[in-house]
Amino acid sequence: MKRRSALFGVFVLALTACSAPSQPAPAAQDTVVLGLSSEPDALNPVLGYAPDGGSLMFDGLVRRTPDLKVQPALAESLPEAEGKKVEFTLRQGVTFHDGRPLTSADVVYTYEEVLKSGNNSPIRGDYAAIDKVDAPDDRTVVFHLKYPYAPIVQRATLGIVPDKSDLSGKPVGTGPYAFVSWTKGDKIALKANEGYWGDVPAVKNLVLAYTTDDNARATRMAAGEYTATELPPKAVARFRNQPGVTVHEAPSADYRGVMFPMDQPVTGDLAVRRALSLAVDRSAMVSAILAGAGAPAFGPIAPGTGWHDPSVTGSAQPDRAKAAATLEAAGWKAGADGIRTKDGTAARFTLMYPAGDSLRKELALAVASDAKQVGIDVRLAGLDWDAIDQRMAKDALIMGYGTPYDPDYTNYELFHSSYAGQGYFNPGRYDNPEMDRLLDAGRRTSDRAAREKTYQEVQRLIRDDAVWLYLVYLKHTYVVRGGWSGLRIGVEAHEHSTGGLLGTVVNWKPAS
Repeated sequence: MKRRSALFGVFVLALTACSAPSQPAPAAQDTVVLGLSSEPDALNPVLGYAPDGGSLMFDGLVRRTPDLKVQPALAESLPEAEGKKVEFTLRQGVTFHDGRPLTSADVVYTYEEVLKSGNNSPIRGDYAAIDKVDAPDDRTVVFHLKYPYAPIVQRATLGIVPDKSDLSGKPVGTGPYAFVSWTKGDKIALKANEGYWGDVPAVKNLVLAYTTDDNARATRMAAGEYTATELPPKAVARFRNQPGVTVHEAPSADYRGVMFPMDQPVTGDLAVRRALSLAVDRSAMVSAILAGAGAPAFGPIAPGTGWHDPSVTGSAQPDRAKAAATLEAAGWKAGADGIRTKDGTAARFTLMYPAGDSLRKELALAVASDAKQVGIDVRLAGLDWDAIDQRMAKDALIMGYGTPYDPDYTNYELFHSSYAGQGYFNPGRYDNPEMDRLLDAGRRTSDRAAREKTYQEVQRLIRDDAVWLYLVYLKHTYVVRGGWSGLRIGVEAHEHSTGGLLGTVVNWKPAS
């Protein structure tokens, strides 16, 4: 996805260091500049900023630990989540950055603003199970649900804003960092919240610098402009033996794949989609494009997340003979130019990718090359996101999603027909009543065994319908300058940014 706006085990781990020993931290040890790839559209949780708790300025009622457990944040304890009523008690003594005390009215306001249709919150659907939220007193918040919703406590990572605050105004939260300034298209400046209810960060000044182009970000890191940055696996190669910097790899549930428009004559043909899955060389993608920092992908739920169905895993090696036979059986016949046709329609479609994303570009090139081997002509288009937005209904797109959290996350929005055509949620307009039934059942029971069975069926149906062409799961790779402690992290989601390694800056301290 553009922004939303353990691949190998679910546990807390120290990130794998892949370079020469780090050197002392920079002279300004209380200042850090993070190079990030994707600038937010807004700095308000109601409008989709850091929806899964990855904000440095805002706290939710709960937060996640590195081993993917949930612990209290603004709530003083975790509530029971059975039935249709869930009650939270707020932590005492918490204040917003402007000095106002946190009360239950702030929590009610935040959730009501997300649910208000007029605000067009991009995360409104995440909270569709909520009927209403009320506050019996200043420290009690009660969620009334339309139906029992299994992940409701996990969803309570939503950052809380002050009651009756201006959604487009200066961001005010309760988090470890407070807003200073935002130069759009360039950077956001933050300062440590000295009145934070938790541990006050040692890094007192924080700059989030945004550069969408991977190569430009690598150049700026090499020039010393960043303390740390996120880069694709191949782009970190230049830093592995550079003194004073360390390359880190973090496991993730993040995947890349091809989204297919279902109502187009070529990508809407099941035989074409299945043939492409047989034709692509996932093993080569992992070794050549990811430099080994990843694994072949066959579905939206990664191995090691606790919800993966191993039966959906195929061969990482291509089977182009079987791919060709699949196309032949469906009536796609090879022409003199090697491109197949059916009923006068050529097996040809456009595959888009964001122009500044070098990883997605390489994956798109690989898909096009592999597809040509079985008579499918894939034409590439590197575009900016505004242009991509306008073409998703008719052109395929290299997309990224993936979460190690509850399987209801993103999968409901990506594959339920009620989200068909809603921006980056189900942009291919996939519509299968059986999928809708399964996704609805999965979120409405808290029985773990029943949910595991349901999400196994979800994964098999996605495979059978070839909804996406899944390519690779990624390891997230970072470059950090200087010696810092506090870089421990767990398995990351697709939307990591300040929710992944770089978000642990709240715990960073200069190494002695």
